[in-house]
Amino acid sequence: MTQQDLLFLVMILIGVSSLTIIIVQFVRSRRRGPDDDTRSGNWWEGPWDDDRKR
Repeated sequence: MTQQDLLFLVMILIGVSSLTIIIVQFVRSRRRGPDDDTRSGNWWEGPWDDDRKR
């Protein structure tokens, strides 16, 4: 097995794992319905959004 073979296998592994993570995030966001009133927002919104002026 050469270095090119190992590089190819590592790149395939990174691609498959990235695709799996994207699919899992999509399925989890679809499973939560639009009427689900949870405190958390989107995955990129952090606790810094809680300091809104009232």
